[in-house]
Amino acid sequence: MSSHELRRYDLLLAGLDLLDQAIAVFDATPKLVTWNKAMLRLLDFPESMVRVGTPFEEFVRFNAERGEYGDGELEKLVSERMAAARAFLPHYAERKRPNGKILAIRGVPIPNLGFVSLWTDITEQRRAEEVIHQQNLELEARVKARTQELENANARLAHANAEIDEIAGALRRSEEKLKTIIDSIPALIAYVDRNEVYQFANRGYAEWFGLNKDEIVGRTIASVFGPELYPLVRQRLAIVDRGERVSYEYARKLANGRTVHARSVIVPEMSPQGEVQGYFVLSSDITEQKASQAALIQAQKMEAVGQLTGGLAHDFNNLLTIIIGNLSALQTQAPGGSLSEHLDPALHAARRGAELIKRLLTFSRGQALEPRAVEVGALVQDMAQLLARSLTENVRLHTNQPDAPLHAFVDAHQLENALLNLALNARDAMPDGGDLTIAIGERHLDEGVATLAELPAGDYVQIDVTDTGSGIDPELLPRLFEPFFTTKPFGRGSGLGLAMVYGFVRQSGGNIRIRSAPGKGTTVTFVLPRAEAPAPADENGTPPAVSAGRSVSGPVLLVEDEPEVRRIIRLQLTALGYTVIEAADGVEAWLLLEAVSDIAMLVTDTIMPGGIGGRELVTRTRALRPDMPILMITGYASDNALAGTAELDVPVLRKPFDQATLAAALDELLEHPGTAAIQREEAPDR
Repeated sequence: MSSHELRRYDLLLAGLDLLDQAIAVFDATPKLVTWNKAMLRLLDFPESMVRVGTPFEEFVRFNAERGEYGDGELEKLVSERMAAARAFLPHYAERKRPNGKILAIRGVPIPNLGFVSLWTDITEQRRAEEVIHQQNLELEARVKARTQELENANARLAHANAEIDEIAGALRRSEEKLKTIIDSIPALIAYVDRNEVYQFANRGYAEWFGLNKDEIVGRTIASVFGPELYPLVRQRLAIVDRGERVSYEYARKLANGRTVHARSVIVPEMSPQGEVQGYFVLSSDITEQKASQAALIQAQKMEAVGQLTGGLAHDFNNLLTIIIGNLSALQTQAPGGSLSEHLDPALHAARRGAELIKRLLTFSRGQALEPRAVEVGALVQDMAQLLARSLTENVRLHTNQPDAPLHAFVDAHQLENALLNLALNARDAMPDGGDLTIAIGERHLDEGVATLAELPAGDYVQIDVTDTGSGIDPELLPRLFEPFFTTKPFGRGSGLGLAMVYGFVRQSGGNIRIRSAPGKGTTVTFVLPRAEAPAPADENGTPPAVSAGRSVSGPVLLVEDEPEVRRIIRLQLTALGYTVIEAADGVEAWLLLEAVSDIAMLVTDTIMPGGIGGRELVTRTRALRPDMPILMITGYASDNALAGTAELDVPVLRKPFDQATLAAALDELLEHPGTAAIQREEAPDR
């Protein structure tokens, strides 16, 4: 065999040892045929065990005895894995080792020969660069040592032509086997000579560029990467030419318009004289990782804005409580007078502000949704008339209904708001008219698609809202769900519509995306968890009880840390006929409860400064006076702020509220003092 063929064989072995993944090849017996160094390092097998001919069962039994497969009967654990190995089927699994490392295990059959096992440490991927650096140093030493060995072997082989032919045949068979193994590895591997010409590429590397192995060998890097990417690669090769390894990332666009990302490591092949003879290339597809990083950044951005919005909403709820309370009191004192033309618009605006705060809280995931099984087709059909009245005459509305009813587990009111938002956006994008289509269908997400969409695999209801409007520039698409970002002219939009739709869909357990192109219209697609059709309602159900409007025999203790809010609620309680005792915090309220025995009812804020908050005050009051009616009030809506209130079995009234809403809450509390907590929303516009 020629020195070129032997050197090529060793290059394949050396390239295999460069990988940070553990690789082992087993024959059909199955017994160990070959392996790489990472197998000893990653799997902690004794060196005496890892040898040619070691049965696969010996590795399995060793792992089972040291607890690699968890608890269970030893022989059963061994037999299960042996049965899977003998099946010679491709498989993939992940296993957490007792030492805390998580291994990705892939098995790939080699037709009529055996199979390849591939272990990847996915716990410390960031250490890959250091591992490759160390392997490069080992590679240089091995290349020097093997070069000397080959020179000595060539001198001996010159005297034995028959032996040369036999060894050459064996090496050719081994080379073909190694090529099959390397083609089965889920990594992109190539070797390029000093003139930047490909001398080797595995199947994965060639397919990454839309070529086959025979087409890529002999081509230059410039012809494979193209004029746009080659300058980037040439910059990295200039560093490698100094004898250094380099790591970099790049992106390329496929023929179908999809952008893919890769991370490459280039390691120089050094001659004994210290000159670069070629380049080893190891690449990996990181497209999914990039998508996950982008989704994480978007989620963190939305979470930060949501937290800010929730805090602002609480402050505005307190302000609106004061405004609505004062305006309502003034309206009561001057009914039908000259002040009505000023009071009515002010009250209407304040209540609209309360509705806006509610929508902000929904966006920030602080407002609780009320999901149920909703037939989406019927909801869209019912909305068609409302949407038709909201659209201009030259906008044509179409609905594509499913063949059979589809139910989604969603808050029906919020879904209507979302569809209305999207429809109005579509109307604004079609000033000269066009078609607006709402299509409903079923969608099953498998594991791969579900992972990209950050959703559990399963069945969903898909809704597509498509317009034939002006479209959106591609560079603006990533920002459309950002709060306060709008493509409309100043004063025409708040920038909250799509952000609220995004927050509602994500809070409902779904996801949303937008496809658009300038001049070609826009399609908004979102999916919601599918639900079973609800059982028919009981026609003989008991009608809800009517409030009896009971009164109390003693004073009401009002606990609120905001003085102006406390004043407004006190005036409302007084107007309803209650005697009121006030406390500015939980500590003062508890002293009053201990000292004044005839307090008949407690109305307390949820979050208060001082040593005793609303929840603790309720707990203490229940222990002191179990039968006392208690109503909690809050301007917050986040899960943290309301944590624990459900366990207290106390109704919660949200700010802002007017006197009528407060009266209804107290009537219901006195009528049903032992019922579970009821969370009331603010009063609708009257």
